[in-house]
Amino acid sequence: MKMKIGVLADTHLLRLTRDFRDILDQLLWDVDLIFHVGDFVSPEIVEFLSRKNFHGVHGNMDPIEVKELLPEKKVVQLGPYRLGLHHGYGPSRGLDERIRAEFQDVDVIVYGHSHRAANYVKEGTLLFNPGTATGFSFSRNHSVGILEVGETIRGEIIPIE
Repeated sequence: MKMKIGVLADTHLLRLTRDFRDILDQLLWDVDLIFHVGDFVSPEIVEFLSRKNFHGVHGNMDPIEVKELLPEKKVVQLGPYRLGLHHGYGPSRGLDERIRAEFQDVDVIVYGHSHRAANYVKEGTLLFNPGTATGFSFSRNHSVGILEVGETIRGEIIPIE
């Protein structure tokens, strides 16, 4: 089984924009699946992504309309791998430890909240945050993520120019 997953977080869009469509068309056009780990802000973005092969969770900035559509956390089984999705909460400091405590027995934890990209293995679990594609960025950098699932799982952060 080989699969390519496009990963988004913290888009903070009030409506579907041309820039967002361009990001999907240019950077995520060839993915088999899309994950969005919260802070969509608009149910219009959820509905748009739901037309594709999509899994998502809501974030702390999402309105009730989005929270009614998506869970707070989710585990997705892909072949032998278990991927945990959670937006995150609280201050950026210690975020990865709080997120790790939310899941048992997963191979990957995909999260957002901090608007900072992360792609590293800790105690056998890949921790993956795509950063923010369209929201406020502390570093002024915007990015999306790609997870490649095959014999192993590998993450890549793709900068948006």
